[in-house]
Amino acid sequence: MSTTGTLAPLLKLEGVSKRFGGLQALSGVSLSIERGHVHGLIGPNGAGKTTLFNLITGLSAPDEGRFELDGVEYLPASAHQVARAGIARTFQNIRLFGAMTALENVMVGRHVRTGCGAWAAMLRTPGQRREEVAIRMQARRLLEEVGIAGMADAPARTLSYGDQRRLEIARALATEPRLLALDEPAAGMNATEKRSLRELLLRIQASGVSLLLIEHDVKLVLGLCDRVSVLENGSLIAEDEPEAVRRNPKVIEAYLGAAHA
Repeated sequence: MSTTGTLAPLLKLEGVSKRFGGLQALSGVSLSIERGHVHGLIGPNGAGKTTLFNLITGLSAPDEGRFELDGVEYLPASAHQVARAGIARTFQNIRLFGAMTALENVMVGRHVRTGCGAWAAMLRTPGQRREEVAIRMQARRLLEEVGIAGMADAPARTLSYGDQRRLEIARALATEPRLLALDEPAAGMNATEKRSLRELLLRIQASGVSLLLIEHDVKLVLGLCDRVSVLENGSLIAEDEPEAVRRNPKVIEAYLGAAHA
């Protein structure tokens, strides 16, 4: 875990609301994610966690609210624009290109940072070829960083569940994010895989990337995060350091239960 810096938060949300027909999915949610922190987002099913993730990462538009990234107001209007702004995400249901190799999947993520356009790619210009070599080298480095370098040439669909999770993280890192948003990264993992995931996330944090994660494994969240926000019925009921959240009566009643008190 890291300590809070004196700079403005990396990402700040103020009064964010979202409705789907007659359902109020989020109601005036405000939270801040500090630079270099691991920030957890927990709450019961249907609390609005994934909706908030989708707003932050440009997959859905808010009805109300204000976003600041690095102290500058911004609107997460599309997933591509959000990626270029420095926010990447993974999904609860893994979304990889199954027929492509692990290396190719990471290279796809890296193309958001490329300079050569479609014409250069079609004409195979010298600049485009140099860029492609650099992308391939970077993709291999990221596969090594997440611990699956030996799977580089394997089709993504043949990787184990845990390795597919790691591949999705590598692809997200290929966009050079300032904030990596992880939706249930430990879902379906056994205890050994979760320990390995925790070590990986701490290494990513140490590299200077801030993390935001939705996760149902409360033990993992409270042991990993610098700060935790808790949603219930679309509203923020707590935001504090993990130990304070664990002892918060509202959180215990809404989500954790007496066993965590």
